[in-house]
Amino acid sequence: MPGLIAFGIALVASLSLTMPARALAIRVGMVDLPGPRKVHLTPIPLLGGLAIYAGIMIAILTVFQGAARAQVGGILAGATLVIAVGILDDRGWLHHQIKLFVGMPLAGFVLLASGIHAQVFSVLIGGLAGFLLDAALTILWVMGITAAFSILDHMDGLCAGVAAMASVFFALIAYLHGQMLVTVLAAAVLGAAAGFLRWNFKPAKIFMGDGGAMLLGFLMATLGLKLRIAQPDHLGAWLVPVLVLGVPVFDTALVSISRGRRGLLPFTSPGKDHAAHRLANLGLGQRNAVLTLYCAGAASGGLAVIESYLSGRAAIALAVFAVGAAVSAIALLERVPYQRQPAKHISA
Repeated sequence: MPGLIAFGIALVASLSLTMPARALAIRVGMVDLPGPRKVHLTPIPLLGGLAIYAGIMIAILTVFQGAARAQVGGILAGATLVIAVGILDDRGWLHHQIKLFVGMPLAGFVLLASGIHAQVFSVLIGGLAGFLLDAALTILWVMGITAAFSILDHMDGLCAGVAAMASVFFALIAYLHGQMLVTVLAAAVLGAAAGFLRWNFKPAKIFMGDGGAMLLGFLMATLGLKLRIAQPDHLGAWLVPVLVLGVPVFDTALVSISRGRRGLLPFTSPGKDHAAHRLANLGLGQRNAVLTLYCAGAASGGLAVIESYLSGRAAIALAVFAVGAAVSAIALLERVPYQRQPAKHISA
C-alpha cells in the first residue's frame, strides 16, 4: 500500500541522512550551546530538520505521481519555506519575530493559494464572509500549530516523538475515512520523524533545530486542514485535528496561561515551565517525562478516533470531557515547582 511505502522510504532516508546532517552542522558551526533555559549540558549540533525534510520529500516525490503530485505542490512549497526560515533563525540571521509574524503567515497563505483551508465558517454561514473567516482561521491555525511545535522542541526526543504519535493517528483516521492522500502524507511524516528520533532520543546526538520543529508543526497543521470527516453536524470533524494534536495544544495553553498570569508574553519569554519540565520536576526525569507525553498523545489520539465517529450530544460530551481533563491537568501542573524566568527575556 502507498502509505507503507511512503513510511518505509521516509524512515530509511531520515535514518540514513541524520548523521551526515550532524556532520554538516558541526562543519558550519551550527551548534546549540548550553544555557540557563536549556536542559542539555554540552553543545549539540543542529540541522536535524534537514534529514526530516529530505525523508519526507523523497517519500512524497517517489510515491505521488502525476495529478497526485500536483495536489501536494502547495504543501511542499510551504514546507520548504518554513524550514528555510527556521534554519536562518537557527543561524542567527533573522530576528526571532520574523519567523512568527512573517514566515508562518506566509506558509499559511501558500496553503490558501493551493486550495487548502479550514471549512468551518463556510459551513456555518456560507458566502464570501464564511470564506474570508475560514481564510483567517487557516492562517491562525497554521501559525498556532507551527509555533506550538517550535516551542515544544525543548527536550530530547519530545518534538519528534509527539509529531510521530500525532502522525500515527492522522494516518489511521484518514485511512478509516477513505482519505488516501492524507494517509500517505501522514505516513511519510511518521517515517521521517521516527528515523530522526533514533538519533534524537535521550541522550540526543543531534537536534532538529527550529527549522525541523517548524517543519513538523507546519505539516501537522496541514494534515489537520486536509483531514475531512463526514459528520452530520460537523462538530466532530472540527474537533478531531485538535484532539490529535492534543499534546502541543495543551503545552502551549499551559505556558500561555502560566506566563500570562505572571505578566509575561507566552512566545517571547522562554523558560523551563513547559509540561515536560514540570513532569521531570515531579521526579520522572527527562526520559520518563517525554514518554509520559507520548502516552498523553496516544490517549488524545484515541479520543480523536472515537470523536471521528460521533455527532450531536455524544460529540459535545466527549469535547467537554477533553476540555475538562486539560483544564484539570493545567491546574495541577501549575502547582508543580518550575524555573521562573525574569520578564527581561525577549527571545523565543
